[in-house]
Amino acid sequence: MDIAIKFAFDILAFTSVMVLIVLGLGVIASMMGIFNFAHGELVLLGAYTVYLSDEAGLGGWPGVIAAPIVVGAVGLALERTVIRRFYANPIIAMLGTYALGLMIREIVRGLLGGHYKSIPEPMGGVFGIGGLEFSVWRTFIIVVTMLVIAGSWLLLSRTSIGLKVRGALENPALARACGISTDLVYSLTFAFGAALAGLAGALIVPLYQLSADIGIRFLVQSFLSVMLGGVGTFEGPVLGAAAVGAMAAGLPWIVLPVLADPLVFVLALAVVRMRPQGFIAAGRI
Repeated sequence: MDIAIKFAFDILAFTSVMVLIVLGLGVIASMMGIFNFAHGELVLLGAYTVYLSDEAGLGGWPGVIAAPIVVGAVGLALERTVIRRFYANPIIAMLGTYALGLMIREIVRGLLGGHYKSIPEPMGGVFGIGGLEFSVWRTFIIVVTMLVIAGSWLLLSRTSIGLKVRGALENPALARACGISTDLVYSLTFAFGAALAGLAGALIVPLYQLSADIGIRFLVQSFLSVMLGGVGTFEGPVLGAAAVGAMAAGLPWIVLPVLADPLVFVLALAVVRMRPQGFIAAGRI
């Protein structure tokens, strides 16, 4: 029973990491109709913000708080200057965001000197329940993930701001006729997705050594999660991330670790083949 509980906790912790990363990507893909191939680098920038805070002697917490703000501002600047030019052509948008991501990654690689950096957990240690020990930081990530999911859903589905966003993205011409600035909606939506990516990077970097490639390791799984869950909904990417995260964390306990990652992709692609619209099919969030 103890092993089963620890197994479930490890799966939940890794799934929370996946959900945090996928949430920002899913918001941009579902609401704006483009796949952001620089999403991994936005995660990297969030992680790098925590590193700078720790290197300055401030500790990790200021970096964790600043990461979504800093990365959200970077996302806003990228959308206003580059990405908005590609909305009419999703293929060009993917290539453009890939090029932006490559530039960001190599700049950070140069700043890091090609080295791996270890960052301590801002909230370290373990706590015990019934003789079992659980990581405080991983538990914090699980709690924050749940709060972010609930807050994002309420913002986009149950507020006047969310109503304006959905209206502008569903029918831009009608929204403009009603006095809604669609340009502002697009900018803020992309910035919001970028801020979520920055938060994800800030929370996961203590679990992994910081390198310029920290975002790439999750990028393919993130896109697979969005496709598996379904583009056009808020819940779809979250469910897709939960499924991919659970398989990625659980399969190494059942099969050889070297076979686990390929098996995740095989199972996920099989589901996408049978249900191309994903778990949840819809037009927009």
